[in-house]
Amino acid sequence: VQLQASGGGLEQAGGSLRLSCAASGYTFSTYAVGWFRQAPGEEREFVAAISWIGGTTYYADSVKGRVTISRDTAKNTVYLQMNSLKPEDTAVYYCAATTGGSNWYKGLGYGYWGQGTQVTVSS
Repeated sequence: VQLQASGGGLEQAGGSLRLSCAASGYTFSTYAVGWFRQAPGEEREFVAAISWIGGTTYYADSVKGRVTISRDTAKNTVYLQMNSLKPEDTAVYYCAATTGGSNWYKGLGYGYWGQGTQVTVSS
């Protein structure tokens, strides 16, 4: 599975961005796709995840209510809609896929990673 993240950019606080993650290759093995982010000097953290078949979603508490993850199985694409952006949302955002595992909703077990897209939120 290959993943290509896009949609990042510079946005003012309170604004919105929609990130896209296009999957290619052997996508039939995908169990779930997640979004993660890493701010400068910080560890990578889980943001949200969605199961590929059923569309079940999970969110980190830090983004719950402001972020929506969705997927278009026909386009093999997962989206991350981010609203009410805050400066602390500034980070490189990565999408990743897992082919299974019971802890996918916790952001664990993701073996396929995209290249990342930069999100910068100005105050």
